[in-house]
Amino acid sequence: MEPFPLEARGPATEPQVIILTLEQGDRPVVVLDEALIGRLEHTLNNLPSEMGGLVLASAAPRSFVAGADLKTIVDKGDAELRAYLKFGAKVFGLISALPCPTAAAIGGAALGGGLELAMHCDGLIGAPSASGKPFPVGLPEAGLCICPGWGGTNLLPARMDPVKAIRMTCAGQAMGYEMAVGEGLFDATAETADGLIEAAVAWVRAQPAPQRDGAPLRHIGRTDTAPAVSVAMGTMTDETASSLHAAAVMDAVTKGLEHGWDAACESEREHLIRLRHTPDAKKAIESFFARAKK
Repeated sequence: MEPFPLEARGPATEPQVIILTLEQGDRPVVVLDEALIGRLEHTLNNLPSEMGGLVLASAAPRSFVAGADLKTIVDKGDAELRAYLKFGAKVFGLISALPCPTAAAIGGAALGGGLELAMHCDGLIGAPSASGKPFPVGLPEAGLCICPGWGGTNLLPARMDPVKAIRMTCAGQAMGYEMAVGEGLFDATAETADGLIEAAVAWVRAQPAPQRDGAPLRHIGRTDTAPAVSVAMGTMTDETASSLHAAAVMDAVTKGLEHGWDAACESEREHLIRLRHTPDAKKAIESFFARAKK
């Protein structure tokens, strides 16, 4: 299996920052599918033994990662889907376990599983798109009457106002880039697309060596985040009953607060497997595919 392209930045006399660039041939966007996740696993398992940091980037002109392959989510049987989601979680977790600082360089759409992948990095670094057109960032799964499956319910509220993050996840609402900047989602930004990678490298170089425990550095179960998320949840009783997918999001957040990262991810997986079979989800997904064909 061919690894993703790697580029080393920095003096050869010290550990270098490695730029790992996701790509899918000539596609205008990168989409998460089993082949891409497998290739990412192979690349992460063969990184240099000594690194000053990792920057996760994308070669696609229109996206960081535009989301997960919905056909995979729909077509697999329950046991197959559970295994697939666990496989993705294991591969994303390789980033969270790296002994060096990590950052995702986002200069295009980062949606669903794409944003979840990015949020397994320590930092998110943003820049306007090369085309100048606004791009979306967020977790839109609830718009299809399903829910995130790779930790997004517990990652997004740790990076911005938790009330807004949870409500947007319950509604499947994405943000435009400028809104994401205003909400503090990014740890640093570049003024132009051309400066994105350099900004990400600089951010990584400025970070101390992280203390790792296998979970992402920023999730709602951390002691510096959990109190604010708990308060936010206390103000959001209406969301629990508003829909099955909103209730699933709220349950995953509760699991993360009460039982930790692994329990939250398991909650998401089981809700996603169940929700995709509901009439509302089947109808919404069918409409999505019909629009995509036009």
